[in-house]
Amino acid sequence: MADRETLARFVSGDQSAFAELYDRLSGPLYSLALRMLGDATEAQDALQDAFLQIWRRAATYDADQSSVFSWAVLLTRSKVIDRLRARGRRLRVVVSSTDDDAQTRSAEASTAESAADTADRNEAAGRVRSILSKLPAEQREAIELAFFNDLTHHEIAAQLGQPLGTIKARIRRGLLKLRERIAV
Repeated sequence: MADRETLARFVSGDQSAFAELYDRLSGPLYSLALRMLGDATEAQDALQDAFLQIWRRAATYDADQSSVFSWAVLLTRSKVIDRLRARGRRLRVVVSSTDDDAQTRSAEASTAESAADTADRNEAAGRVRSILSKLPAEQREAIELAFFNDLTHHEIAAQLGQPLGTIKARIRRGLLKLRERIAV
């Protein structure tokens, strides 16, 4: 409740309220970003991006949709995902630009190990796909969009034309069923 009041004060023009909100939320949001990114500098940058978005979108916050903390977590997670995607793009560019001979030597050196790893990974992936295919269609679709297409909950809700809460519930229920069935 205090966060909602602080955000409302900020929207009304009280600049010091934003500092209070930052002081209260920055620690847990930084921890989330650091855990997801694994790099302190990138986590700080993601946190800054998230708070800039909070600053800009404070007036659009809807208390009926979520708590201020949950809203801030979603914004932070979105910024972290953007950074992870950018990191993946940079990595692909670096890998594609490396010398083909070096790739060949590296591939030959680890063929035996990677073949066994690949077989294990393929077996596990096949099992997960099999279990995933047995989930209800709406849960499976939401999970696939989230994990295979790297879409955020908001993006999935928009794409499927469903409320955000419905999408979150589908993903959560589906993941719980997956975990339960994989453990067996």
